[in-house]
Amino acid sequence: MDIIGIIVSAFNDLVSMFQSGGLITYILTIIGLYGLFLAIEKIIYLRRASKVDLSEIMIIVNESMSHGGSLEALRAIGNFRTPTARIISEALKIGYRSKSEVEDNMEQVFIVEMGKMMKGLSSLQTIIEVAPLLGLIGTVIGMWYTFKQLGVNSDITLMANGIYIAIVTTIFGLAVAIILLPFYSYIKSLIEVQLDNIEIAKKMSNWRNAEMKIWIESDKEEVIEALQEAPGVIKVKEIEDEQANLKVYIKPNMLEKGIKTIIRERSDTSNRIVESKLKQ
Repeated sequence: MDIIGIIVSAFNDLVSMFQSGGLITYILTIIGLYGLFLAIEKIIYLRRASKVDLSEIMIIVNESMSHGGSLEALRAIGNFRTPTARIISEALKIGYRSKSEVEDNMEQVFIVEMGKMMKGLSSLQTIIEVAPLLGLIGTVIGMWYTFKQLGVNSDITLMANGIYIAIVTTIFGLAVAIILLPFYSYIKSLIEVQLDNIEIAKKMSNWRNAEMKIWIESDKEEVIEALQEAPGVIKVKEIEDEQANLKVYIKPNMLEKGIKTIIRERSDTSNRIVESKLKQ
């Protein structure tokens, strides 16, 4: 028999088993296909999320920070639609926001990304756990049918039908769980890798120091005084630059308010942050 004939024969046997199992096999097939769809969808999402390695993102951030500051780093990793990149993007906003605000935003991003990664996973786990139980129900039904025929008629053919139903439903239930379990384990491993990367990325809020160039339109003395009084600001000095007239040295871990907030509380003058460089 050629290989095509073997495949056709095996397919016919499978169809015969499927039809013999009755309602239980139909239910198992539906939830099995749904579980397979969930698993494939989740794997595609997580593979895309892990396409860019954390070390690659960090290299881009460090290179961008050295010549363009945090704004350049934000632009450089803006195209990476991964959980790790989104967490790092929030960590780069220290100075524009206080440390507590940045950490709160990082936590919010983490919760959202965690929800995306875990979505559908509980359903997949439920299918894996329920499928063998549904197969067991089919087994009980088959054995009930067998004993019922024993009480009415001792025909061996009728008894065999009940046993056959019990075996088929058990096989289908176990098959669904066995097929989906490796997918589930693989998805869990991908999520664990992402969580490890996120934990490392969250530590990026612990910048050692920062330098910011600021342009202010007026009230320079008041702004300098406000900045010098603010916790986390180490030094403020005037500079001559085409785009900025103040340079601020910051201790990010001690920064209770964003630089623009500090200025706004003291003066209504127009201002903008021209450059921000963070250092670990």
